[in-house]
Order: sequence, then structure tokens, then C-alpha cells
Amino acid sequence: MVKTAATGYSPTVMVAIEQRFPESTRIISDDLAARILPAATRLRMLLWPRDLMVRITEKKVPGVWGGILCRKRYIDYRLAEAAGGQVETVVNLGAGIDTRAYRLPALARLPVFEVDLPENINAKRSRLMKVLGEVPAHVTLVPIDFDREDPGAVLASNGYAAEMRTFFIWEGVTQYLTEEGVRATMDFLAKAPAGSRLAFTYIRKDFVDGEVFYGHEYIYKTLVLKGKNWRFGMDPENVADFLSGYGWRVLEHLGFDELAERYVKPTGRKLLSMPIERMVYAEKL
Repeated sequence: MVKTAATGYSPTVMVAIEQRFPESTRIISDDLAARILPAATRLRMLLWPRDLMVRITEKKVPGVWGGILCRKRYIDYRLAEAAGGQVETVVNLGAGIDTRAYRLPALARLPVFEVDLPENINAKRSRLMKVLGEVPAHVTLVPIDFDREDPGAVLASNGYAAEMRTFFIWEGVTQYLTEEGVRATMDFLAKAPAGSRLAFTYIRKDFVDGEVFYGHEYIYKTLVLKGKNWRFGMDPENVADFLSGYGWRVLEHLGFDELAERYVKPTGRKLLSMPIERMVYAEKL
């Protein structure tokens, strides 16, 4: 897996900038996002006007602003809902510098495992110590290499109880893995107890394969061709069968337009579509 600590900051930067919008026009609220970012990153944010930063981001990668914020808002909603009694613990696969475990009240009473590359975990621990003074007792930070280590074994060695109904978050990760890495994670997820939940995002396979660009040639050239960062994609019509093979049933399978109808339209803002990424919510049978 090639994602680094630095690349994991970008979504949180967007969330932090979003807090400059009035609450009534804000897609997501997160009062911890700006504080958890490194000081140098926060300083750069202050040098640019809010609207200009959104326009620059959208010009380079059309639709990314609404796409990332909407997927985060959706996962927050499903996670808070499930934490009300459907699940007993949370595992965030590729947590980066995400703040859910520290700002969603529903998670304060559940054990949360944040799993990521060692450099990302070290960066997260450092920021939490500076912002909160500690890693909260209900959170366990777990370093892993998804392409080379067994998530089940690594989590078990860090206190995760596999028999507990779990909410798994797999946000913005699958495209960075090899197919072998994705399937190894799915092998682990196949062992989850019935009633567990999975919220994950994926990039369309025809985009990763260079067959259709959807107006995102810049991303393809930068992340697929040049950087070779994005390596895995899925065909939307095959997602249900793929998950079924591991014992999971799709509850919702959404594109950006559907998410925007829920979370962007009520704000009155106009944001471009992000057609290459989709959101899936599933239940373990």
C-alpha cells in the first residue's frame, strides 16, 4: 500500500475549511478537524480565503469537495445509527487522521480500533497527544501493512474481540491496495459475526483501467499512471456479487448524485459531481 501520512491529511483539510461556512450551509460539522492537523498545515489554510480554496480544489479535481464531504457525512450518519445498539465495536481500516472516534458521542461508549500504516498511526498518535493530551481510553491505534499483514491477527494482538458485532469503516482505501490486498481484507471481513456493518468506498474499475475518464484525466495521469497510487477498482454492477461471496449483503449502494441530494442540496450550494467514486453500506449475514 502506497498511501503515506501526508496524503491522509487532504480530506481532513477539506473538512476543516468547511467549518468556515455558516452551519446552515455546511455539509459536515467537525470542530476537531482543524485542531488535529499539523500546525504548518493549519497556517497554510489561514493564508487563503475559504471560497478560493474550494474553487482551486474543484478546478484541479472537479467534484472532489462534495464527494469527500458527502461520503464522510454519510458514514457518520450510519455509524451513529449503528452505535445505538446494532454493533458493539468499531474498526476503522485506513483511519488516517479521521476524527470520528473523538467527536461522535455515540462512539464514546464503544471500543474503537483505528488501523493504518505505521507512519500514519505515529502521526495520529502525535497529534492526539498535542490536541487531547492522550489517546482516549476507548481508542486503540493499530499499525498495519494491509498488503502484507493479516488484519485479523494484527487486530487480535491489539485486543480486538472478533466475536463482537463490528462496524467496519473502509473509506478512501481500496483503490490504494492491490487486488490481493483487497481480497485479504475481505477474507478477514468474511469472519465477522452476523449483524456487523461495513461502509466502504471504491473507485470505478473502468477508470482505473483507463477505459473511461469521466472528465478526470488529471487524476488518472497523476494517481494511476504517474504515481501508480491507485491500483484497484470495481464495476458497480458486480459489487453485490463480490460482497455476497464473502457473506455480506448490500443495504445501500450510492453515487455522488444521490449523496448530494441528501447533503448538498439542503445547503443551497452548487458543487460538481464526482462520478468515479461510489459508496457502499452492507450487512454481514
